[in-house]
Amino acid sequence: MLDIQKIRADFPILSEKVNGKPLVYFDNGATSQKPQIVIDAIATYYQEINANIHRGVHTLSQLATDAYEISRVKIQHHINAKFSHEVLFTSGTTHGINLVTNGFASILKPGDEVIVSALEHHSNIVPWQMLCEKTGATLRVIPMNEEGELIMDAFEALLSEKTKVVTVNHISNALGIINPIKYIIEKAHAVGAAVLIDGAQAVPHLKPDVQDLDCDFYAFSGHKMCGPTGTGILYGKEAWLNKLPPYQGGGEMIKEVTFEKTTYADLPHKFEAGTPNIAGGIVLGTAVDYLNNIGFDNIQKQEEALLEHATKRLLEIEGLKIYGTGKNKASVVSFNIDGIHPYDIGSIIDKLGIAVRTGHHCAQPIMNFFCIPGTIRASFSFYNTIEEIDTMVEAVKKAKTMLS
Repeated sequence: MLDIQKIRADFPILSEKVNGKPLVYFDNGATSQKPQIVIDAIATYYQEINANIHRGVHTLSQLATDAYEISRVKIQHHINAKFSHEVLFTSGTTHGINLVTNGFASILKPGDEVIVSALEHHSNIVPWQMLCEKTGATLRVIPMNEEGELIMDAFEALLSEKTKVVTVNHISNALGIINPIKYIIEKAHAVGAAVLIDGAQAVPHLKPDVQDLDCDFYAFSGHKMCGPTGTGILYGKEAWLNKLPPYQGGGEMIKEVTFEKTTYADLPHKFEAGTPNIAGGIVLGTAVDYLNNIGFDNIQKQEEALLEHATKRLLEIEGLKIYGTGKNKASVVSFNIDGIHPYDIGSIIDKLGIAVRTGHHCAQPIMNFFCIPGTIRASFSFYNTIEEIDTMVEAVKKAKTMLS
């Protein structure tokens, strides 16, 4: 069992008050809060070793380079990548996805097909739409059912020799549904397609094993897993990263430059043009260490308890409907109350110190499927408590009474 109060003491913001009320932070799907060790590590970098990396022979540059590359290796081990050079630092999941779609612009041709799912965040829809418009490829969509699960029979029917890429999220940001990605990867590979997994919502809750999954690409953000904003990782299999062209041109990603021709650096630097977010990359490693010290088994047990309690308590409210009722879920509850706009509920409970997300959650196709303008999304982390859920439920009841 986790000592939740001890863990909560690691997060300074959790002792804050909002509108005079103790903060109840249930917007972890948007971004997680940061422990003091992460906050301190950012300051330590700038106070003690601030220098550019990979380019200097002086001591500070070497210290910064070592810290940055140690973080890369930490993340390699965390996701079980085969090589550290398969781990690319990015600014976040969106950056990683765009890097891959840019690379496939030189591979896809008219008649090829890209498969996405109905559960995707806009960041895993729009770049692929842009790619298809550029190349003449066709975008296909795996449909979903009323429980918020992908329909696997329909997915298999979409697969053919025309399928070149399949891309789905590991966990839906809007509904919390955990997709059967290992099965999807296996079926996609059977027709020769590459697979990218959007892991943004998964990495705060579990440790992805990219070799076991056998995915070709896995993208995620640091800020959702207790790390700094503006940080992320794109894992790519070595063979694919060697095949794709660079995403950006500039310093660091080159081997030799003349006005006649430029040759590119080896992995991972081929995809890391310019001065990166050095502090962010280093401190993302700190965040990964922090989560591993807590233990992902412990994190999952705590979050499963929170999800179970929240689901039970919210369903006590007459007229409340939960969206995303599939069997395999992460700690997200997305709901509405009959006749009341989600924004109105969110605004009222904010006055009571409770932070939830309202709207379409950058997943408009999901909302269109359910014929709703959006939902109220409460997304929980391991540092949340049962008592906070009870506080939210009472606040929602109060808001419903005020708005009915």
